[in-house]
Amino acid sequence: MIVRRLALLAALLPLLAGGCVAKTAFDVVTFPVKAGAKAVDWTTTSQSEADRNRGRADRKREERAAKERRKAEKRCRQHPEDCSGEEPRY
Repeated sequence: MIVRRLALLAALLPLLAGGCVAKTAFDVVTFPVKAGAKAVDWTTTSQSEADRNRGRADRKREERAAKERRKAEKRCRQHPEDCSGEEPRY
């Protein structure tokens, strides 16, 4: 009786574990492709990232220009004889 149950269990075991083995084999085969895709994603810049970086650079450039303009205006108020009446160039 015990031998029959063991034989039945032994016969069903590959069927029960077959999905796990197939999934593991699939994961092992597809891993290099997934890893390569992730590496490419890390090394490239998407369009939205490029737009965000460009916007950040533009804002910083505008902030620097505004700061220089305020400095020039302050210098002109303190020393009007040094100002030629022209807008400062950046």
